[in-house]
Amino acid sequence: MALRPLGRRGYAAGALALTAALALTACGSDTGSGSTSASASAGAGGGVKVVQPGKLTVCTNIPYEPFQFKDDSGKIVGFDVDIVDLAAKKLGLTQNIVDIDFAVIKSGAAMAAGKCDVAAAGMTITDERKQNIDFSEPYFDATQALLAKKGTGATSLEDVKAKGLKLGAQASTTGLDYVKKQGFDPTEYADSAKELLALQAGQADVIVQDLPVVLTWLKKPDVAAKFEMIGSLDTGEQYGIGLKKGADPTLLKTINEEIAKAKQDGTYEKIYVKWFGKKPGELG
Repeated sequence: MALRPLGRRGYAAGALALTAALALTACGSDTGSGSTSASASAGAGGGVKVVQPGKLTVCTNIPYEPFQFKDDSGKIVGFDVDIVDLAAKKLGLTQNIVDIDFAVIKSGAAMAAGKCDVAAAGMTITDERKQNIDFSEPYFDATQALLAKKGTGATSLEDVKAKGLKLGAQASTTGLDYVKKQGFDPTEYADSAKELLALQAGQADVIVQDLPVVLTWLKKPDVAAKFEMIGSLDTGEQYGIGLKKGADPTLLKTINEEIAKAKQDGTYEKIYVKWFGKKPGELG
C-alpha cells in the first residue's frame, strides 16, 4: 500500500465529513478494547487531544501481514503496531486499533470524521494523499513485487503483457497505480487476502503487492508450493504514519521523535528483524 511519490491514495474538502460518516458507518469495525465512533468526544492524553480518553486510536486495514494482522489469539499484531506503540507509550496511552476499509483511511476521511487519531496501514506517502493527510517522517522503505503461479515463464511486467496473463492488484493501492501507469487494467480486489485468494483460485495469473507482504506469503508452504515471485518493481516508496490534516503538532512531533530514536538506539532494527527476519536494507 505502499512511493516516494508512488504500497496503498482524495475527497473534496466540502464533502469530506458527510462521506466519511457514511463510509465509516458502513465498513468500520473496532477491534480494540473499547468502541470508538465518529462523534466520540476528544479527551486529553499525554498532552495531546485524542478521540478516546487514555487511548491512541489507530485506523488500519487487515489483514496486511506482516504490517498488521490477527495472530492465532485474535490480537492485532505486526510491524506497524509495534512502531505506533513506541509513540503511544511515550504519551502514556494504550493503542486501540480500528479495522476499516483502506480507501477511507488513505482519503483522510477516517481521521477527519474523528474515527481515529492516526492511521498505520502500510501507507505510502504520496503527494495526492498529502492533500488530505499529514504524514510522519518515513518509517519504512518499500517496493512492489509480482507473485505468479509457477510455470508462467514470466519474469517482468513486459512478459505479463506479452503472454496475455491475467493481472490482479489490491484496490486503492500504489501497486495498482503503478501497473495502470504501465498500461495495464488489472482486476481489483478489496484487500490483500482477497487478492491472494484470487491468485490461488486462478482468477489471476499474476498479482502485484508490496514486497514484504509477498515474502511473508511465500513463507507459507501451501503458497510456496504453487507460486513464486517473478520480479520486483523498485518504485521508491516510503510508508508514513497518517494524521488528520492540521493535526496536533505534539502528536506528530512525538511520533517523529520516537521513530528517530528507535532508529538510533537499535529498537527499530529489533522490530524489523522480528517481523521480516532480516535487517533493514536486506529485504529483496
